[in-house]
Amino acid sequence: MDLILWRHADAAEGKVGIADSKLRLTARGRKQAEHMAEWLKAQRLSKVRILASPAERARQTAHALGLPYKVKEQLAVGANTVDLLAAADWPDYHGAVILVSHQPALGRLAALLLSGQEADWTIKRGSIWWFSNRVRRDETQTVLRAVISP
Repeated sequence: MDLILWRHADAAEGKVGIADSKLRLTARGRKQAEHMAEWLKAQRLSKVRILASPAERARQTAHALGLPYKVKEQLAVGANTVDLLAAADWPDYHGAVILVSHQPALGRLAALLLSGQEADWTIKRGSIWWFSNRVRRDETQTVLRAVISP
């Protein structure tokens, strides 16, 4: 299985009266999302499932791929690693899953996958962390395949 963590791209700062879930990408954020979407398309992933947080900025980021995606409450602001892993069906899904979500959950999940325990790691806005799960010599392994920033 391939699991791609994609933090939403640069978004407008929160303002009084505007709900966090309604914040939209900035012009810079739209360019970041488009750039990262082009990189993802070039990877020619098979059997791709794209899941996005219901937050507007996450949906706009996912939309840059130009592929169908599903909005999942499990990926919303305030999600935790258990929510993210359950949504992705890690490590059992046969194909690739792209999770478009938020900090700190994405950073904590990256730490868990690489070190075996959660930690407050930062994933920059618009960045992608790509993990694979494989079995070698009867041992399950998690491999970090790429970390790409816009």
